[in-house]
Amino acid sequence: MKYPILYSFKRCPYAMRARMALQLANIKCEIREIRLNNKPDQMLEVSPKGTVPVLVLEDKVIDESNDIIDWVLNSHKIFEENLSQEQLNISLDLIKLFDAKFKYHLDRYKYATRYKNVDAELHRSKCLKILVGLENIASDTNWIFGEKINKLDISILPFIRQYRIADPSWFDCQEDIKKLQNILNSFLESKLFKDIMHAYDVWKKNSKPVYFPITNYLDDL
Repeated sequence: MKYPILYSFKRCPYAMRARMALQLANIKCEIREIRLNNKPDQMLEVSPKGTVPVLVLEDKVIDESNDIIDWVLNSHKIFEENLSQEQLNISLDLIKLFDAKFKYHLDRYKYATRYKNVDAELHRSKCLKILVGLENIASDTNWIFGEKINKLDISILPFIRQYRIADPSWFDCQEDIKKLQNILNSFLESKLFKDIMHAYDVWKKNSKPVYFPITNYLDDL
């Protein structure tokens, strides 16, 4: 295997996490864009649980987004050491909070029709409560804890993006999360986000290899 293989889905927030970490580290991969309703056998053979992202390496398969980020961090310094120990601890707690409670409520708000007897507005309010708590400790800059991107940003901003997509006008009118609105806008306008959201054709067994990342992001930091 010349390069790692990354199975991905453009709009999946977990896959976005992985692509951002790989992009920041300039780790070249063969990217295989899939459709979640038609998963390729080749992906299911290496990761039977059938979720993205899946990173196939020479010696192992990593099929959890946080584990892919940690794999990148083990060999690449993609974040500056600009956070205090307290901020690092808070970041880990927030990532766990978003992966568990925020995602739980987000799904039942954004995709309420998939569930029985769900009050979408209740789950929207639960998400907002979490965001207000984050707002209270967020910086008044481009990223959550300052001027430089960190693991927390790439881990949770894709989920905040999804929350906004459910009702952009409502989200943009919320006075209690003004800093997060600005941070999210900066994220969506960043070169990093635009690059990792590049549109790829759906991969097929006989497709010509397509490689990621498309640009050298480190040159633009």
